[in-house]
Amino acid sequence: MIVAFGTINVDMVTVVPRFPVPGETVKGRDYQLFPGGKGANQAVAAALAGAKVVLVGCVGRDGFADVALAGGERIGLQLSRVSPAARPTGAQMIAVDPTGENLMIGADAANRATRAEQLDGLLGPGVTLLTQNSLGTKEVERAIARARAAGARVVYNAAPAEPVAEAAFADADVVVVNEHEARGYAALFGLPHEYRAFAEAAAARFATLVVVTLGPRGLVAARPDRPTLIGTSPAVVAVDTTGAGDALCGALAAALDRGETVETALRQGLAAGALACRETGAQASFRDLAEIRRFAADARLESAVSA
Repeated sequence: MIVAFGTINVDMVTVVPRFPVPGETVKGRDYQLFPGGKGANQAVAAALAGAKVVLVGCVGRDGFADVALAGGERIGLQLSRVSPAARPTGAQMIAVDPTGENLMIGADAANRATRAEQLDGLLGPGVTLLTQNSLGTKEVERAIARARAAGARVVYNAAPAEPVAEAAFADADVVVVNEHEARGYAALFGLPHEYRAFAEAAAARFATLVVVTLGPRGLVAARPDRPTLIGTSPAVVAVDTTGAGDALCGALAAALDRGETVETALRQGLAAGALACRETGAQASFRDLAEIRRFAADARLESAVSA
């Protein structure tokens, strides 16, 4: 079972001809509302990838709460640990340019009420905690410590990059960051800034699997005393990259949770992330395990040549 601990948002998405510069207004023709938030996105992605998932977080007592939870309700996520808060439901405003790249501005709102105590009774051997920094590092550090003490696996998407205690990395079984976040943590922990060197140094220092995602270029995955792996994503025509990283994390966690090898989990993560780029929105673009497995056949994973 996967316990997803993270943000639950409404995404307001509009397609724009280009991104604005400060002080400039750039308009899209229309907008769409989607369920989002890194916690909810990764929960939905993991469930579609075959896992039983409990979502833990907070929403407001407003109409946006229904939108934010619609994706999870549709696929049968367990939502009993989602609590109502006095603040409004979290929101993310997303602009997408013609290449599929996105620009985001968010408001945490009700997500700031989420507490690690909401995990009580859920963590233990055979359970995977899937979490991110989107809630703020204080509660995430507490959640990871609880999971480690209870004997649960921890998949930690350390995004966005925040000043976090080294124990959060050391207590995680898997740490996932993108190359920009890797540079932030390299500066924080005094590690090499180049993404492969960072992954290898962090894996050795924290005794964990460190995955650095590289967008359409794939990923690098390093483990202590094992060859570094270079992953190449299946080719797709990108429409919207929103949620691609969440799809990768959810599918990766789901594969590990059901006992797949690290190599298989990475291939399925790459496939899920690539598939999520083909449509607008995050959760609406995620695909099920059967399609992920078919697409994963086109994901390449090779041992890196030693530097």
